Amino acid sequence: MTTGTPAPPRSVRIASALAVLQGVGGIALAVALVVRVVQGAPSAGPVLGAAGVLVIWFGAVILAAVMLFQGRHGARTPVIVTQLLLLGCAWYAYGPSEQQLLGSLGGIYCVVVLVLLFTSDGRRWALGLDSAEHDKAD
Repeated sequence: MTTGTPAPPRSVRIASALAVLQGVGGIALAVALVVRVVQGAPSAGPVLGAAGVLVIWFGAVILAAVMLFQGRHGARTPVIVTQLLLLGCAWYAYGPSEQQLLGSLGGIYCVVVLVLLFTSDGRRWALGLDSAEHDKAD
């Protein structure tokens, strides 16, 4: 590999920007949970624990998305894993929680990010191939 990493394709940059928005949304949810506890939620321990997990998880998502936007190949996997986990959350919101609008919108958002990450340009970039190397490959 060369010392300078090539810039990621436009689709990967858009996916990383969408992942940053997800991270900000997750941290906003954690703040809302802390506010709920401050206002007198009956079970403060589990709610604060959930808020802590959300801050750690979505803080890591923001970090990975920023690194992906900068062109670091290894940051693609945490963003993909997050999308797959959030697809499960969207399914739960749609089905068992009976919040079809929220579940549908969340699921569509995750699928859009995954599609952007798995475009042919995005995969080629993730593998470290440029167009010239791709033409010479077996």
